[in-house]
Amino acid sequence: MNSNQLPVNEYSTFNATYINALENVELLEELEISLHDFIRFVREIPMDKFDYRYAEGKWTIKDIIQHIIDAERIFAYRALRISRNDQTPLPGFEENDYVENTNANGRSIQELLTEFSAVRHSNLLMFKSFSYEQLTRIGIASNHPVSVRALGFLMIGHQKHHQKVFQERYL
Repeated sequence: MNSNQLPVNEYSTFNATYINALENVELLEELEISLHDFIRFVREIPMDKFDYRYAEGKWTIKDIIQHIIDAERIFAYRALRISRNDQTPLPGFEENDYVENTNANGRSIQELLTEFSAVRHSNLLMFKSFSYEQLTRIGIASNHPVSVRALGFLMIGHQKHHQKVFQERYL
């Protein structure tokens, strides 16, 4: 399935920003390609930028990488629950609370990239295991309908969104 084929009733208007930023990508292929693109991109960032904040109270690049990892884990958990036909509405999460309670800035960039790679590889295997029926199941997360496949595209779009933020505000 390609991102431009995803029906708009499978994700919220808030998440449309991430989905619409994708250029007609195939889900499984792009989950893998975007992983390698992100690692290559981050490795080219000058070392003195990883702890940089472009304004007071803003996150560092390390904070954002940890945020991407945390969000992807949450998207994956939602995808797993919904794919298994769990009808329980899933709560949202407060991203600022998560960032404030990590040790991202005390970690090396290599540790963060290794963790991101492990999480993405695990999620890629999970998405490869889903049937078409499972991918098209819709559940409720953060008080909005979302499909399993939309959650996969959100992983990609969310990562790409923050990669663009790095380029615009940090480099």
